[in-house]
Amino acid sequence: MTLPPSVLRVLPETQLPEMQTVIAAGEACTPELVAKWAPGRKFFNAYGPTETTVCATMYLCDEKDPLPPPIGRPIANTKVYILDSNRQPVPIGVPGELHISGVSLARGYWNRPDVTDENFIDNPFLPGTKLYKTGDLVKYRYDGNIDFLGRIDQQVKVRGFRIELGEIENVINNHPEIRESVVIAQDGDHQEKRLVGYIVPEASQAISINELKLYMRQTLPEYMIPSLFVVMDAFPLSPSGKVDRHALPAPEGTMLVDTEYVPPRNEQEEIMVKICAELLRLERVGVYDNFFDLGGHSLLATQFIARLRDIFSIEIPLRSLFENPTVDRLSVFITQLKQENETESEKISRLMKKIDQLSEEEIRALLAAKKAVANKNQS
Repeated sequence: MTLPPSVLRVLPETQLPEMQTVIAAGEACTPELVAKWAPGRKFFNAYGPTETTVCATMYLCDEKDPLPPPIGRPIANTKVYILDSNRQPVPIGVPGELHISGVSLARGYWNRPDVTDENFIDNPFLPGTKLYKTGDLVKYRYDGNIDFLGRIDQQVKVRGFRIELGEIENVINNHPEIRESVVIAQDGDHQEKRLVGYIVPEASQAISINELKLYMRQTLPEYMIPSLFVVMDAFPLSPSGKVDRHALPAPEGTMLVDTEYVPPRNEQEEIMVKICAELLRLERVGVYDNFFDLGGHSLLATQFIARLRDIFSIEIPLRSLFENPTVDRLSVFITQLKQENETESEKISRLMKKIDQLSEEEIRALLAAKKAVANKNQS
């Protein structure tokens, strides 16, 4: 029996002893579906576009494997190639576009020669034959099987880096506390794109943003870590059962954070928090929130420090934000800079203001302490 995963997911768990083989195809298959339907029968994860007469690769799944199943290897009379943008083969583990050739390849699209020429290209590895460009992003495993990562059209450019959203989703989905995920590149007004991760956690699992980011950093570079993570009970689906990315809610400053919100406690912190919120496009920022965990990066850091320099009329090194990534710590650092750069008259003025704020009892206590120290030194 061949069914898409979205159908298998809603079928009742009934005993079907006559059903000896299940083939999942048409959508990404999850390890949960394999664990549900593989016991007692053969369960294949198959892949293939219509242009290759439906099936091109296949993989016999292991019900005990906790990872998403690969799409396997090419079936008989079919060849596959994973190529980069220059149509050169990519190494093991490196994402590339899947190309397919073989006897099952279609001749093209009916009465659409332009589209045919665009997608059915000459095969440089076997002259006289054609390659079909699937538009799917995949990579080789070390055992020769192929992992499906997503669509090439999910490739985005963030801060000059080309990023495959499907590759990020694949890493998040492998986390034991995450059921499924979607990553999008969000456009901002007059700002560059930033990555937003939507996650559906496993039942009754408390997700830590710091732990999740640490987990992702084991396999992904920093620029591929989403700035925001939005938790949802379930994703909106299209009539075909696939995730409707256009129906995902806007983040609106909602994210997973591990620190309790603490509002600014003085005028300097109020200024800094306001600038942070504007740059990061968040509703609020606490004094203990990490600038970079909230979505900050080097370009936003440069803007942040530049605005602080203008407001406080003091030279603040850019590295200070990386060393003090919270408003609380950076405010202390700026206060110290101010004191180091004070003139004698400014120091006297600051001390006089402090004295003016003291009560008579506090002044008498300070004088008594100073007198006690002087008497001790004389003796």
